[in-house]
Amino acid sequence: MKEISVTSSFLVYDSIKELSNEVQDLMEQAIEIRKKAYAPYSKFRVGAALLLDNGKIVLGSNQENAAYPSGLCAERVAIFHAGSVYPEAKILKMAITAASDTNQTKAPIPPCGSCRQSIAEYEIKQETPIEIYFMGEIGEVYKSTSLKNLLPFMFDKKFL
Repeated sequence: MKEISVTSSFLVYDSIKELSNEVQDLMEQAIEIRKKAYAPYSKFRVGAALLLDNGKIVLGSNQENAAYPSGLCAERVAIFHAGSVYPEAKILKMAITAASDTNQTKAPIPPCGSCRQSIAEYEIKQETPIEIYFMGEIGEVYKSTSLKNLLPFMFDKKFL
């Protein structure tokens, strides 16, 4: 038997105001689209904004459904839209923000497992890392330089 150690590294910004102008704008767009989420069941709204290498910004918000598995998270809404409309574009940066209708969300909220796997697919496909910034409604913003920090043992096509 042997033991392996896996570490992840993130930059932590005290607030959105510490981000570069480009990322601040991306996060502000994620905040605005978060407000348009369809979340009547969880009351938990998520917004995502992607910056593509062609300069386009693609937005997504979570879309719930009474048949829970039929809904989609904001990250996947944005990624799948980008993949459909701009199939050759690379995703450079992703900004994610989440807020509850019932209490203030102060902790940074990372992508769920399904979203991590979907982001991994695009990061592997484009052969370049995606910077991921995530926050709650207020407070700190975490930055990951790659999805690999959030999902170190990625499942991809090489296993098929």
